Amino acid sequence: MVQSVWLLMGGVFAGLYFGNAPIAGALWVAPVCLLHVTRHARPLAGLLSVWSVIFVVACVRHRDIVPLDRILYFAIIAIASIVWTIPYAADRLIASRGSGFASTMIFPLAWAALEFAKMRVSPDSSWMSPAYSQCGVLPLLQLTSVTGLPGIIFVVAWFASTVNWMWDHDFAWGAVGSGGLLYSGVLAAVLIAGVVRIARAPTAGPSVRTAAISYPRDHFVRGEVTRIIQARVRDDERRMLRGKTVRLQDWFLESSRREAGAGARIIVWPELNLLVFKEDEADFLVRAQQLAREQHIYLLMGMAAVQLGDPHPLENKAVLLNPAGAVDFSYDKSRLVPGWEETLSRRPGNRILPISDTPYGRVTAAICADGDEPHLMRQAGEQRADLLLLPVNDWAGIKDIHRRMAVFRAVENGVSLFRAASTGVSTAVDPYGRTLATKDDVSPGGQVMVVQLPIARVATVYARAGDLFGWLCVAGLVAAFAISRW
Repeated sequence: MVQSVWLLMGGVFAGLYFGNAPIAGALWVAPVCLLHVTRHARPLAGLLSVWSVIFVVACVRHRDIVPLDRILYFAIIAIASIVWTIPYAADRLIASRGSGFASTMIFPLAWAALEFAKMRVSPDSSWMSPAYSQCGVLPLLQLTSVTGLPGIIFVVAWFASTVNWMWDHDFAWGAVGSGGLLYSGVLAAVLIAGVVRIARAPTAGPSVRTAAISYPRDHFVRGEVTRIIQARVRDDERRMLRGKTVRLQDWFLESSRREAGAGARIIVWPELNLLVFKEDEADFLVRAQQLAREQHIYLLMGMAAVQLGDPHPLENKAVLLNPAGAVDFSYDKSRLVPGWEETLSRRPGNRILPISDTPYGRVTAAICADGDEPHLMRQAGEQRADLLLLPVNDWAGIKDIHRRMAVFRAVENGVSLFRAASTGVSTAVDPYGRTLATKDDVSPGGQVMVVQLPIARVATVYARAGDLFGWLCVAGLVAAFAISRW
């Protein structure tokens, strides 16, 4: 009965940190409860019960995030729940062999190593990482500038295993005091270092007025944009839809002219927002170059160039024009979403983030799902970029969590991030993860977001060392397993 109560509590708190709007504190409580179950129930029964709770909670909380048909959805969540249960199995298998404080390291090593491995090999990379629930805890968020996401997972998981270790010793201070003080000291050091890092961050310095402009919702009839991107255009409607794309291009150019007149020096259009048939692309580009030249702006255009009659009609790209009207770079999206985008796209990008030296610092760019892959986005830090521009196209079910994910890329690489979103939340953050502006584009007036974006590159350990901490967790777990067998 008692174990059932802890299992239920663990499931409730897991539900609060899963999903699109996670609660930071819930991540610290849920594994404490679930770890207590697996440590004190029979091994197989305990692990099955934890897997069952995680599966049910994940099915409920991720339904809007994973848009798949029912059978495939439940199958993927079932597999993911097995993965999320592995750290509990590792703790029961290895940590149960010892009662010393060192046994508390198994659970955090296993969870951090697992999250690291998932980011490297899984098609969805860092999606569903519990670390993203800590986005609003700025002092803790600074840890990612050293360790990346696995560092946050390690600290949280170590808290759970330490509490359970003390619990198993009835919280007798003479037996557990030194271990409890050691963990408390480490956690305090991490948080204090984060506070100091933020406090020492410069508050004055050069900045550039930057604007995001997303397409007007009433321009197309429902389903028309999808049919254009998929090149499912009938001959009898081609002229009509071509006229709509031309008027959309006019709207973007005029809106950008207005924002440039108000002082914006960098303007970003979200992913796939500028629709153009491939046959009209050259003419449109001439007009856009003229605008950039006349207004003396940098214009990053999230474009969908569609080749009618091609089985792979879509080019999903971001094109940066400079104030001279020249193309600084044209970048194709590297991480294509499995399914429709992967099928429709003519080619993925080359996985090399472009770079442009401007009077406003070194500017780089990626597109939407590229930002979900930490080791791909690490190029921004390696190339000493000052500004990271990220055009995206979301849907309602992911708009909050996807915004949170992007913030981590800014802190990891020490860059200012400008995320221009369609059907989602545009946001601008500094290299410390502090929000400078945010706007939901479906809200009134949400098509435009303007901010003074700081030009303040900050060198980070993660940009230099990469996933060293993740590899150390893998090595530590392997060593712990070998020692326990020996």
